[in-house]
Amino acid sequence: MTGSVTVLTNPTARDRRSTEVRAAALGRLRDLGFAITEIAGASATESSELAAQAVADGTEALVSIGGDGMTFLAWQALAGTGIPLGIVPAGTGNDHARVLGIPTDPVAAVDVIAGGRTRTIDLGRATSTGLRPLWFGTVLASGFDSLVTDRANRMRWPRGHLRYNAATLAELANLRLLPYRITLDGNTFDTEATMVSVGNSSTYGGGMRIAPDARLDDGLFDVVVVTSASRSRLLRLFPTVYRGTHVDLDEVTVHRARSVRLDCPGITAYADGERIGPLPVDIDSVPDAGCVFVP
Repeated sequence: MTGSVTVLTNPTARDRRSTEVRAAALGRLRDLGFAITEIAGASATESSELAAQAVADGTEALVSIGGDGMTFLAWQALAGTGIPLGIVPAGTGNDHARVLGIPTDPVAAVDVIAGGRTRTIDLGRATSTGLRPLWFGTVLASGFDSLVTDRANRMRWPRGHLRYNAATLAELANLRLLPYRITLDGNTFDTEATMVSVGNSSTYGGGMRIAPDARLDDGLFDVVVVTSASRSRLLRLFPTVYRGTHVDLDEVTVHRARSVRLDCPGITAYADGERIGPLPVDIDSVPDAGCVFVP
């Protein structure tokens, strides 16, 4: 592919790697003859608006340079349009790139875009009460891991991964079973769980295979329910998540469904690492809603 593309970048990402990835990707796009329009909103809302305007104006493709949060913003503009997304990973998690086989090297990632091969994938559409629907590509998380994110977002120190480590330790001290009401394709049941994850794809959090058998093109979510409230058991479970073998444990159940409703008092949902809103949340699998460049 050659032509005109809109490039979505994160103006707040000023670390050395982000700067180097952006420069390498833009340089490679220009070397390959692409006409580039770069957009970078001062906020997530402004970035979404700029991306939506680019799509409305008829851009041939939208390229996201950043992490899963930037890809999440891109999906809000692209879902259902058929316009392809190019991903140049520059974040800490990069789970979209991981499950799609997109290389982490920015020049190689741009070459994937130039190759022109696209794949249609399912996207999740999540609606929290009173809020507009939001699209996601990887995993919607709720329960223990969303409580950790809530706490980390309230903290001002330490920075980076250390902040999440500190938040995790604090939430482990408060670990408890949460009263969930779960509806799968219209069938409702009540359960007590420490966390419930809805996987459109297999990984989140930088390679944790929370839903190891989830596929991007089957029209179904893998809904993973963890029911252990033992701190020691949960700590032993975490390493198995990277291998995907946690689903074999007695306290883990996997369901498959096209539509999911999660309800639990005081719990917030996050998808692609971004805030969706408080539960209850309704989640639908929308087949072929996304189009993305792949190797």
